[in-house]
Amino acid sequence: MKIAVLGMGRLGQALAGRLLRAGHDLSLWNRSPGKAAALVERGASEAPSPAAAVDGADLAVTVLADDDAVRDVALGRDGVRSALAQQATYVDCSTVSPGLTRQLHADMNRYVAMPILGSPMQVAAGGATYLIGADRRAAQAVEPLFPMLSEKTLRYDEPWTAAAAKVSVNLLLLNGVVALAESFAVGRAGGLSDDQLRQLLGDSPMVAPGLRYRFEGILTGDQETFWTTVLGTKDANLAVELAASAGVDLPATTLARDLYQQASERFAHEDIAQVADRYRRQPSR
Repeated sequence: MKIAVLGMGRLGQALAGRLLRAGHDLSLWNRSPGKAAALVERGASEAPSPAAAVDGADLAVTVLADDDAVRDVALGRDGVRSALAQQATYVDCSTVSPGLTRQLHADMNRYVAMPILGSPMQVAAGGATYLIGADRRAAQAVEPLFPMLSEKTLRYDEPWTAAAAKVSVNLLLLNGVVALAESFAVGRAGGLSDDQLRQLLGDSPMVAPGLRYRFEGILTGDQETFWTTVLGTKDANLAVELAASAGVDLPATTLARDLYQQASERFAHEDIAQVADRYRRQPSR
């Protein structure tokens, strides 16, 4: 299958690598050229524009940062829609608003929302979960990718439901990071050392598996970047806006979003675990 992958961040590269390993013919594009060099060495090609990348493709896949980036690459001048064949399918793996998925569903001939639950390492290893939101005709186009990508999928009849599902899951991790940071802060205030906190909470069933990847990062600040504070802020805001559209207030998430926003002003390109920095710094006396 000829597949175009647009967006060469960590997740996009991991996804493209998995597709390349399965023998697909890959055309890649990124706004900043050169990020696909390792994949090009393995046999993929790099295109100068989204339109050039998707020309002749059976599937066009975007893995981008936010609504604006997806809208521009999918629907903008020299974008996916301008060159994708009528019988081809557009697949978006980005974390975006349900509102944008409705627009893409209306504007693209065949559209699948396919946000990913998992880190780049899990994607590369075939252990991520894919949330597939599409009508039956469009969903059939991505069936050949599974179980090669992963055996873990959840299916939804509408793209916007898959988008809402991804925001819901991301929210759990975002709020969980803040909760664990505050748990550490309380323990320290009561005299517990970091080693005692590791002993107390390191294997605790109260710490969700997804938080374990960031346990040390939250505790010490030493964390590889998987998900930046800027994107964490964006996703928390998506959750607040989605709930508000149904008349639901999210006071805890609104506060967490503001904490991530503050963290992004100092740690824009670092992991969401850096939201805990405020708790590690001693207040002035």
